[in-house]
Order: sequence, then C-alpha cells, then structure tokens
Amino acid sequence: MQTPPAARWVLLGIMVTCSSDALTPRTLCLSAATGAAQQLRALWQHRAGTRSRVFQLGEDMVLESQETMPQTPIFSSMLGSSCSGQVQPDMGERCVDPVYQDGNLVSGSLEALIERLVPTMDYYPDRTYIFTFLLSSRVFIHPHELLAKVGQICIKQKQQLETGTEAEKAKLKSFAAKIIQLLKEWTETFPYDFQDEKSMKELKEIAHRITQCDEENGTVKKIISQMTQNLLMALSARSQYQEIREKFRQPVTDKGTILKTKPQSTQKDILSVCCDPLILAQQLTYIELERVSNIYPEDLMQIVSHMDSLDNHKCRSDVTKTYNLEAYDNWFNCLSMLVATEICRVVKKKQRTRMVEFFIDVARECFNIGNFNSMMAIISGMNLSPVARLKKTWSKVKTAKFDVLEHHMDPSSNFCNYRTALQGAAQRSQSANSNREKIVIPVFNLFIKDIYFLHKIHTNRLPNGQINFKKFWEISRQIHDFLTWKQVECPFEKDKKIQTYLLTAPIYSEEALFIASFESEGPENHMEKDSWKTLRTTLLNRA
Repeated sequence: MQTPPAARWVLLGIMVTCSSDALTPRTLCLSAATGAAQQLRALWQHRAGTRSRVFQLGEDMVLESQETMPQTPIFSSMLGSSCSGQVQPDMGERCVDPVYQDGNLVSGSLEALIERLVPTMDYYPDRTYIFTFLLSSRVFIHPHELLAKVGQICIKQKQQLETGTEAEKAKLKSFAAKIIQLLKEWTETFPYDFQDEKSMKELKEIAHRITQCDEENGTVKKIISQMTQNLLMALSARSQYQEIREKFRQPVTDKGTILKTKPQSTQKDILSVCCDPLILAQQLTYIELERVSNIYPEDLMQIVSHMDSLDNHKCRSDVTKTYNLEAYDNWFNCLSMLVATEICRVVKKKQRTRMVEFFIDVARECFNIGNFNSMMAIISGMNLSPVARLKKTWSKVKTAKFDVLEHHMDPSSNFCNYRTALQGAAQRSQSANSNREKIVIPVFNLFIKDIYFLHKIHTNRLPNGQINFKKFWEISRQIHDFLTWKQVECPFEKDKKIQTYLLTAPIYSEEALFIASFESEGPENHMEKDSWKTLRTTLLNRA
C-alpha cells in the first residue's frame, strides 16, 4: 500500500500541529443564493410543529414557545398572509426602497430593512425575515443601536394610534402583542445581544412604553416580566459555561517530549478502555453534540463581522471573542492528535496494526451515525506525517475500509463526495422518527469555510448602496441548518470512563510523535535521517 499523503487534509484549514505542508484552499463554488429565502422559509415550515403555550391578551394572543431557538412558531395562520415575503400595502408606502425578485426581498437600505422588522397594526414580519435580519444586522449596526431604532419606530406608531380614531385606539392591545412577540423572538434567539447595559436599557425602555398599552389588567407587564426573567437566566447560563470553559482553554501539556517515549507496561491505551468501535463512535458523538450545543448563531456570524473589521483595519472591541468556535476547533485537533498518539506509541508492529484498523472501524461507525466531524478528525490523525510514514505498519493493514473513508472525504471537486453524503444524512434527519436517525454533525471546518467564502465572494452592499440581502438569506439558511442539527438530543448514554479517557488522555507533541514514529520504524531516507538527527540533538540540548 502507498503511504497516505501526510497533511493531505490541511486543505480544510484544520490547524493540526503536525501538518507542515500548508495548502492554499481552493475557492469554493458557491451559489449566488438564488432562492435562499424560499429554502429557508421551507425549513422554518418544517419546524412549525413547535409546542407552544398561548397567552390571552384581551382579544389577542401571544405565543410562548417551549422549544429551543429559533423559539417561536410561524405567524401566517395567526397574523394573516404577511409571511409570504410580499410587500404589504402599508409597507409599500412606508418603505419604498426594498427590492423584490419573485416575491423575495433581495436588497434594501438599512433603514427600510429595520422598518420591515417592526410590526404594525396590520402586519407582522415573516419569521424567516426576523431571524435573518437580526442575525445579519450586527454586520452593519450594533444591537443596542438597532434596539434604539426599533424603539423609536414603536413609540411613533403607538403615538399615532393613541391620537387616532376610537377604532385605532382599540387596536393598541393588538399592536402591543405583536411588539412583545418580536421582543420574545429576539431575546430567545439572540440573548447575547442583551448582555451589555446599553441593550438592556433600550429593552426596558421599549417594554415600559408597551406596558402602558395595557395598564388596566397588567397582562402585558406580566409577560414582559417573564420574558426578562428568561433572558437573564439565559445570559447567566452562558456566563457560567464561559467561566468553566476558560479553565480548560490552557494548551495540552506535551507528554513524552524526552526520548523516553515508550509506554510503561501498565499504561492504558484506548483499547484497554473501549475495544468496541461502535461504542467509541457513540461516545465521540456524545462529546460532539455536547460541544456543538454551545455554539450560537451570533458566534457563527462573527466570522463575517470580524473579517469586515480586519478588512477595514478597524478594531471591533465589542465583538465577543469566538471562544465557542475555538473550543470546538480545539476538540477536533485534540482528537486528531490523540489518534496519532495512540498509534505511534504502540511498540509492537502487530499491536500497532490492530490500533490502526480499530480507528478505521471507529471512523466508519462515525460515518454511519452521521458524525462527520469525528470521522474527519480520525482520518486527519492517521494522515499526519508520523503515522503516515509507518510503511511497515500500513503494509499489514487491511485498507479496503480506509480507502472507502478516504473516498468519502476526497477533497477534489470541493469535497463533492462528502457533500453528497452530508445531504443524504440531512434528508434522513428530516424524515427520521428517532433521535438516532436525526444526527447530523458536519465537518465544522468545512462548514465555517463555506460561510467565509460565501461572505468573501458576495459583497455586503450593492453598487447603489443597498444591503445585499440575497447574500444574507443564504448565510442564514446555512446557519439555520446547523442550528437544527445541533438541537438533536443525543440518544446514547454517557460512558464516563470512556469520555474521561478521550478528554484527558496524554497527547504527544509534534516532536514526541516523530520520536515515537522513528523509534518504531527507523528513518528510511536521507531527509528522514537528517530530521531524526536534528530532533534528537534539539531534545538532548533542551534536557
């Protein structure tokens, strides 16, 4: 068998320590986001079965969802046909500049898009529009500034109703219900927008004004109070997670960096903890879903807003550091290095061959489950140079299964094979009856690259200065897919022993991996001999 090419997977942009051959990523062939609005709307419709409680507010209703984000159900049946994406009669008078193609909003000024976000007596924005605009607006305006503009529009409409006819005054409660619903959508889906004092101040100001629309029975006040309480709980939960996460952000301590890299006879390896590939794949999936559950839409959108800041040579001091993304990316790298460590530290060739075949089986089980991220991490670990150079070991490996896995993850044609498999898993998930069949965990680095290149290929604004909303429909659709997949509850029970090993087992440094590799199978050419000699000298001097 030919040695698997080392660092072949660096094309993904995966920052594995041993990947020394940096390849330039090809430009992804992305669509111009045509029809993205329809696709996103269809996805929302697919999830419209959300269980909800209904609050009675006079003759109006306010829905409170019991599902995680996006929280609230489609409003088409409750508030008329405004979910079609068409311009409403009154909207046509208010916002003359949004541009529509085939009934879908494709561009508009920031002011017009903000006006389209705010409900009126006879209009409530499309749920997909709320999510897409709130997600993308942070590229152009800070959340507290957006809240202030929304508040100004609400106050203006409220004053018009209060000074209007008796019929218009009677619609104040209906207007209040819609504003509350918008605020609930916002606070539940993007609670981090309210983490600073400015945003909370604007939220309280709007809430105070709306409360005045129902001073008689206080129903509005009670609902707003509950909404605020839920928001504070969500912010507290995220803050606690960040504190815990900070404790584990320290780099992995290098093990075996001195020449004595051979393991003790009593030292555990992964096979002594779990020898069943399926069970290990299930535990990896458990960890993946746990990690990915802490990634939020605003985290993903920072890829766009942060790159804009760098392009404009500006420092966005208010942009939250992407710790969630970093933590998930670090997990991928640690898993890749753990696989390489487990293989390289085995002394006997027969046992080392068994270890390679075991990880091939684990990767295959990950593929069957729909856990593509762990599968890619395992393959990446086996393609690192210290593992890939073990020709005598690979000559004993039954490579048919590995060849199939590499075919699925072939980077040619923009990872066409992987994308086909991902699409199949997504379709299975949509029609699944069990959580086990709903699992879809994409290769995260590829997912991030798709968003990044979509952002770089298409401009934020058109030549006429309007916001290119077609672009953000497509970004929103891709992020929504990810949010849908991450909400799946893991169907596998947690095995504390296995997970403790996966998360805490010693991981060799790049140097230690090469040492273990050369000690298992000596250098075969002048380049390897020179590298081996230099490495030994460096480590001896350091000691």
